[in-house]
Amino acid sequence: MSRYSEYLKEIEERKIQDLQPKPIDDAELLSEIITQIKDLQHIHRKQSINFFIYNVLPGTTSAAVVKAKFLKEIILGESVLDEISPASALEQLSHMKGGPSIEVLLDVALGEDVSKAEEAAKVLKTQVFLYEADTNRLEEAFKDGNAIAKDIIESYAKAEFFTKLPEPPEEIKLVTFVAGVGDISTDLLSPGGDAHSRSDRELHGQCMFEHNKEQQKELLALQAEHPDKRVMLIAEKGTMGVGSSRMSGVNNVALWIGRKASEYIPFINIAPVVAGTNGISPIFLTTVGVTGGIGLDLQNWKKKYDAEGNLVLDENGDPILEQIYSVATGTVLTINTKTKKLYDGEKEIMDISSAFTPQKMEFMKAGGSYAIVFGKKLQAFASKTLGIDVLTVYAPSKEISIENQGLTAVEKIFNKNAVGTSGATLHAGSYVRVEVNIVGSQDTTGLMTSQELEMMAATVISPIVDAGYQSGCHTASVWDKKSQENIPKLMKFMNDFGLITARDPEHKYLPMTDVIHKVLNDLTVDDWAIIIGGDSHTRMSKGVAFGADSGTVALALATGEASMPIPESVKVTFKGKMKDHMDFRDVVHATQYQMLKKFNGENVFQGRIIEVHIGTLLADQAFTFTDWTAEMKAKASICISQDDTLIESLNIAKGRIKIMIDKGMDNDNQVLQGLIDKANKRIADIQSGEKPPLTPDENAKYHAEFVVDLDVIDEPMIADPDVNNEDVSKRYTHDTIRELSFYGGNKHIDLGFIGSCMVHKGDIKIVAKMLKNLEEYSGKVEFKAPLVVTAPTYNIIDELKEEGDWEILQKYSGFEFDDSAPKGVARTEYDNILYLERPGCNLCMGNQEKAEKGDTVMATSTRLFQGRVVKDSDRKKGESLLASTPVVVLSSILGRTPTMEEYMAAIKGIKLTQFAPPIKKMTSKPGHLLAF
Repeated sequence: MSRYSEYLKEIEERKIQDLQPKPIDDAELLSEIITQIKDLQHIHRKQSINFFIYNVLPGTTSAAVVKAKFLKEIILGESVLDEISPASALEQLSHMKGGPSIEVLLDVALGEDVSKAEEAAKVLKTQVFLYEADTNRLEEAFKDGNAIAKDIIESYAKAEFFTKLPEPPEEIKLVTFVAGVGDISTDLLSPGGDAHSRSDRELHGQCMFEHNKEQQKELLALQAEHPDKRVMLIAEKGTMGVGSSRMSGVNNVALWIGRKASEYIPFINIAPVVAGTNGISPIFLTTVGVTGGIGLDLQNWKKKYDAEGNLVLDENGDPILEQIYSVATGTVLTINTKTKKLYDGEKEIMDISSAFTPQKMEFMKAGGSYAIVFGKKLQAFASKTLGIDVLTVYAPSKEISIENQGLTAVEKIFNKNAVGTSGATLHAGSYVRVEVNIVGSQDTTGLMTSQELEMMAATVISPIVDAGYQSGCHTASVWDKKSQENIPKLMKFMNDFGLITARDPEHKYLPMTDVIHKVLNDLTVDDWAIIIGGDSHTRMSKGVAFGADSGTVALALATGEASMPIPESVKVTFKGKMKDHMDFRDVVHATQYQMLKKFNGENVFQGRIIEVHIGTLLADQAFTFTDWTAEMKAKASICISQDDTLIESLNIAKGRIKIMIDKGMDNDNQVLQGLIDKANKRIADIQSGEKPPLTPDENAKYHAEFVVDLDVIDEPMIADPDVNNEDVSKRYTHDTIRELSFYGGNKHIDLGFIGSCMVHKGDIKIVAKMLKNLEEYSGKVEFKAPLVVTAPTYNIIDELKEEGDWEILQKYSGFEFDDSAPKGVARTEYDNILYLERPGCNLCMGNQEKAEKGDTVMATSTRLFQGRVVKDSDRKKGESLLASTPVVVLSSILGRTPTMEEYMAAIKGIKLTQFAPPIKKMTSKPGHLLAF
């Protein structure tokens, strides 16, 4: 069967799902289509022309290479078609985003036919996705006296590819659509269970609102009623886009309410308008900017105060909110981009200038942030080639420099890594381009990242990046047909691109499904590093790490840079003594609980850096805190460590990187060995005093400072989704933190889960020791609820085997993973046994394994969103409570929450993850030569 016949068969299959033909990215198929186009009598010729023009993916896909070559034939007159003129061929090339299209345009522009060269030059002047090979050709032609090349470069120096674009409209008419009340997770917009379809944008679009067809119909009806307005998708009484950092979530929103990026590119929409009463998750807002969209913090509810100015609380102690203005579905509002105000008719209802900064306005004008990044690089190249200063075209990067004010830790890191600034010392609020040290791509967003790389015509990782890593952890639980089809292709693409990959395309080493955050935490060997990763839990305990969408990850891989404002910081320190029967996870939850209490329910962490002066805790254990900061809605977190702690953490990281090298995972550029060399250099600098660990200045300024009181933490702390709260907006947040005694030892638990990124080796050892304890106490251990244990990495399992702990776990397990025969089907029912699952994300990811519908789960996970770990059933809501390892183990054995007495007996003699605040001050003197 020919590839075209297979394609027609696939088209018929897609019709059943009410889908259009899948976009073409395969060279073999497109070559066959072109052959049919050239045959004037071919039965499929008309259809083939339509596919060729309107259904081919751009960039560096193999199909794009074939399309560009055929368009070149048409431009040069080597092929003549009535349906595609040379002018039309040039127009199509202008929408192909770079790579082979730029190569063809340069061939024609630098060719001997002057009239054709001038037409190609007109198109080239509109393009920004040029790489070194392209600019080198232009520069050589310019030096050889080519007038066309000179004309193009002069246009680039003026940034005409940007200046000649139309400005955003002065008025934007909106109609509101409330997608949900309370925080809206990206699971609602792009469910984890549909991760396999993310690269098929039209198919993935069907999962919007978790496949709620009625809600989808309501949105379509609203659009039909208001064809002249843009729909604004709203999280009422909540934050929009919390949870995972999903480009697919924004892609789906754009597909439903955005506009087409190009008439020649199918199912790629841009520029959605989204909003939240309580703002937008930082990662989600960045992703909206990638598409040139608009994100609004509506602030249409305010806290109520009495006549004396005291905050009015409800019976649960929560602030009572009053509505300032309504955003109910169907409300018509207007944005004025000049005044930067939001209007209801003629009435001004709020200032929205933070959504219309000069930089964001540029994203809107250019159709997304990528075009701005590449445009600036292209203008800089042209100016350098011409020997002139860079003309001020783009809004200058905002630089805030405050005299006699010290620097926070994040300000120091940004100052060290900043490029293209005036050289002034910069403080929070400055908008900065920074070089990126480590980039991580995970497997369920990696398919989109590879697509983004192809569409921006990138072919190799930037030499600026110290290391890039492609994980296999999000598809570790079940090696099903979808994974078998998608993941090997992803690994080959990323391996060829220059990343270290969890799976070797040539099968030279065994697949490694270690959790990406744990691997990146080891690959980060510099506390001054900037890390970008395709997951919201990219939050290292060394350096500063930002979870990002797949597109921002692609941009970081291709350019070695990221652009963002320097965030404000909140300083977190500790006082008192941690009680022996408490686990560090309890300290993490208590931090959020105490913070909300101190600031009257206001989350001062949201959108900011948490600078935690953790001092004495190794990177593995400290990661438990930084990991949880995603649930605190913080933008990122930075750990301030003592000399000996940082050195020990770096030595541990070196050992683990060495294991990866021994497995054969290093590449020809010896990236992993380079990291070990960097770690050795960093350790030497600390030991010599040449460059001590990162510390803030003692006169740094913070948005807020907060001290966690360890003395008052006397019971295990549990994050509860509070699924039956009468106030819908307070369900499924991470802000309801309760003490164990709240449950009175009688809350039924259906399943326990220990695993994913929040646990370290010590947690798995605690499981083994508790089983020993309980065995000695009662003679045997019986599980009244299933317990799923998923170690985050293979090296943890290897170490547990050496130390004898794995043997205890095996004794009680009714299932143990087998890498030689991984599961091919997701588990839907559980027995009351211990499951030893493969390293990876497992239940926390929610895209493969889930608890049984309606279960009450006690987990060490980070996720309690509706439907994430467990879906609702007809009989009851599924709920995922989050707690420390000891609480999860005991809840599974008892089938209910334990009492404090049961808890104390079960952990007797077990050393839990302990923490002591650093004794010495973790700051440095301002103006010190080590400032940045």
